[in-house]
Amino acid sequence: MKRVFIVANFSKNAVKRAVESLRPWLAKKMELVGEDDNDGQSLAGLDADLILVLGGDGTLLSTARRLEGKAIPLMGVNFGRLGFLASFTPEDYQRHLEQFIGEGLPIARRQMLEASVISSGVNCKWKDPRDLAERRRFTATALNDAVVTAGQPFRMVELTLSVDSEAGVSYFGDGIIVSTASGSTAYNVSAGGPIMDPDVEAFCITPICPHSLSFRPVVVSSRSTVLISARRVNAGTTLSCDGQASTQLCAGDRVVITRSEHAVLLVENPNAREWQTLAEKLNWAAGPRYNGNSES
Repeated sequence: MKRVFIVANFSKNAVKRAVESLRPWLAKKMELVGEDDNDGQSLAGLDADLILVLGGDGTLLSTARRLEGKAIPLMGVNFGRLGFLASFTPEDYQRHLEQFIGEGLPIARRQMLEASVISSGVNCKWKDPRDLAERRRFTATALNDAVVTAGQPFRMVELTLSVDSEAGVSYFGDGIIVSTASGSTAYNVSAGGPIMDPDVEAFCITPICPHSLSFRPVVVSSRSTVLISARRVNAGTTLSCDGQASTQLCAGDRVVITRSEHAVLLVENPNAREWQTLAEKLNWAAGPRYNGNSES
């Protein structure tokens, strides 16, 4: 009998009702090894064949980080708004869960990134992972993105950006987004970045409101090392990973972003299609809406 662990966003009434009705059904199908309410505790020691995540993409992102590299598939059920990562619906997930128990469902391996901060004044050969591990004051992983935001008092900040090199370019703006392919449909696309297929092994670097007409988003290999140096920042300038783990940045701090050695295993909805999902959730490539009474 397969073992399942439930992570649920119990702040949503619909999730509470779903879990209550699910427990007796699960008792006949799987071994329920535990539940939690996405409380932030590590799941690295968990022994299960599946984590059923009921909430939305935010709940799934948090669960992925809490696994700390543990290779347990996540099956996300979307009780939120968009649900790009949590691709199962409250109406169909039990049917697909039974399919997972029987013949199985496709499982995708999604790359993560790791963002570290080296404080101002600390010498570091930032391309040496061992040197980096010893000198970083903050580190976090992200399935979607690492974002530097200007913060209060909301003046433009000055950042220097480089990829696989100490030399870089400086720019003024409201921050910068470094996203994975999975996260390309999140903050990245809202800031004008491209949508990437989830299987593409790349990072997208997208400026937030740059004070330049020519600073466009750039896609680089996820094997690259991205270095963001804070030259002039605000009191509230922050690095945030998946909008959850964050730290304040000071002038002179360096943010080093690399591909994480860990990946996330996502159970895929066999009925979902990439282009259809984009069209339905983002109205991608939608045509103009004509007045029904107008004459052509």
